[in-house]
Amino acid sequence: MTITTTPSEVRPGRRVRRSALLILLALPALAWAVVRLFGWEHGFLVQLVAFTPYAAAWSLVPLAIALLTRTWPAAAVAALATVLLAVAVLPRAVPDRDKGPATGVPITVMTVNMFIGAADPAAVVRLVREHDVSVLAVQEFTPESAAGLSAAGLDELLPHHALADEIGTTGSGLYSRFPLTDQGSRRGDGGGLQDGNLQAYATIQPPGAGPVFLESAHPLAPYALAAEQAWRSDLEALPRADQAGPPKLILGDFNSTLDHAPLRETISHGYRDAAAATGKGLIGTWGPYDGLPIPPVTLDHILVDKRIGVRETSVHSVSGSDHRALVATVTLPATA
Repeated sequence: MTITTTPSEVRPGRRVRRSALLILLALPALAWAVVRLFGWEHGFLVQLVAFTPYAAAWSLVPLAIALLTRTWPAAAVAALATVLLAVAVLPRAVPDRDKGPATGVPITVMTVNMFIGAADPAAVVRLVREHDVSVLAVQEFTPESAAGLSAAGLDELLPHHALADEIGTTGSGLYSRFPLTDQGSRRGDGGGLQDGNLQAYATIQPPGAGPVFLESAHPLAPYALAAEQAWRSDLEALPRADQAGPPKLILGDFNSTLDHAPLRETISHGYRDAAAATGKGLIGTWGPYDGLPIPPVTLDHILVDKRIGVRETSVHSVSGSDHRALVATVTLPATA
């Protein structure tokens, strides 16, 4: 019997190849982390960066392999990617210590994309009733949606309206238990590709609270490269909460996640994301879409002025819609 062994001089070459392979596996996650960290998403990366939480999960695979095989250079690269992605993603799963004022006037608000009017009006009204919703924002709001919600009894629960319904995907609306003032709508930037989305707005003043500005947000989706600038313009045009005026609640389908730099820039102007503040910022609100194997992402948000407290949030499926409804209970500043 002949026993052969691999010459010792070959083994370093094998280790080098293994290390190179693992580094190649880790580099995409590291590149993703760098793009996310510096807000460098442009072109096709705008859509891709929405899936950053999944990239964070993937980054654990090359890290685990590198650690198990004691391939330390690859482990260092993979660990850097994992840490950067974890810092970006994990805070959304941990409730904030500071969720704003805990005392004041509590109300519950809700937003839902009606999916070009296909969402079941009865399901929407049922959520409004079950959660004692005082303000409802709707997007992709068509005349059929308005008629369906009215027939399902929404007017009895939320009798005050600021509606900008429109055929197609561009309509929006606000329903309120409280009287509305200064209501209207503004049209976003369609980028020359289509009409921009209408965004209804109004001011409420619940008993015991001061005025609060509301807007049903629906920036244009970055569905094509040519739509990217319009998407950025729409996000930039959202009201800032650090300006003079009443506290603000911006609710809607932002066509953006917290991994998109333009949305983070908007939030930095005096807002907190309600779901992230309550540790529920990783719950997907859109997808899978049209039966395609697209994992859910969080496109729907309730941006809460820091002068307003956040108590809790929840996410609910709505039959007929490709989005889920987002519900938040907030605390408005009380008047003296």
